[in-house]
Amino acid sequence: MQRQQLTRRAPRAEALAVVRAIAGLHAQLASSAELTLWARVDGLEAGAVDAAVWEARTLVKTWAMRGTLHLLAADELGLWVGAQGALKPRHHVGSWLRHHGLTREQADAMLAAIPAALDGQMLTREALADEVARLTGIAGMDGKLRGGFGDLLKPAAFAGDLCFAPSEGRNVRFTRPADWLPAFEPHDAVAAQIAVGRRYLSAYGPATRETFARWFGITSPAQAGRWLASVEPVEVSVAGVTMLALADDLASLRAAEPTGAVRLLPAFDHYVVAAPRDMLSEEKRGLVYRPQGWLSPVLVVDGVIAGVWSREEAVVEITPFGRVPRAVRSGVEAEAELLGAFLGFAPDVRWRDRTAAG
Repeated sequence: MQRQQLTRRAPRAEALAVVRAIAGLHAQLASSAELTLWARVDGLEAGAVDAAVWEARTLVKTWAMRGTLHLLAADELGLWVGAQGALKPRHHVGSWLRHHGLTREQADAMLAAIPAALDGQMLTREALADEVARLTGIAGMDGKLRGGFGDLLKPAAFAGDLCFAPSEGRNVRFTRPADWLPAFEPHDAVAAQIAVGRRYLSAYGPATRETFARWFGITSPAQAGRWLASVEPVEVSVAGVTMLALADDLASLRAAEPTGAVRLLPAFDHYVVAAPRDMLSEEKRGLVYRPQGWLSPVLVVDGVIAGVWSREEAVVEITPFGRVPRAVRSGVEAEAELLGAFLGFAPDVRWRDRTAAG
């Protein structure tokens, strides 16, 4: 929780540093991306994240780890693109090509056409699909690019050839990072691999190769293990399980003590994404890690996921996973007050019977 800035919120001036430290903001749900930062930064203003993406351009929206939408520090986009270069490209995998009805040559042509189509301009998904189809001359390419959840665009984002631009009304637009961020340049894959491995262990360690593989989106745990080995970690034992950590972090890991920190974390929060899922019983795990990849908002107490929560208008409803000490109730009330001040409502905190969560 200390490394995640969850024991004490950082000053507002350090908001971008917090984004860097936790490896971006998960942006599948735009409101959760801002609340992820709110949970870690004192005095964050509503709308600050949108302003950073579309006005200041200190954050950039793209597909990154696990193929999910992220807001990354703009001056580090080259780092994350370089790290993706350490993986086998999706369009080199037969199952991916078969799923999308493409040959390797067609996929290569499509991915070469995307940055050419976007060169010096911002295009909606429909306009981009039309232009790529025109450039490649591949029948049906426009329809393929319009379908799904951006699966055909993700390899271009991983390669640094595409990122999000300001929307046109309700229509999403894309552009080239080189146009949107003039200083953008992909990093060397090996150097990026080491830097990302260290960033992960610093923010989320101790960890196993399996948790790192799930976090980044690596299909092979063995490859994830080789990646982590490149940062020369040390082995530590956590509750009898051998995990990896940075040697520089050992002293702070051993010195860490509970602080009584209570946090209401939003859906898809990074702490929950990277947490070892076997910390929870199967029943409780099912309340946090939902079907279709949905991650519930959670109550965290001294590092432990202690419940889930939801909000409907002014009502903040907490479903705890066990007995709730008075200090935790007070902490939740304080968090709810901060949430209400941030979002502009007077919170009404209600507690569900803890037996409902097993």
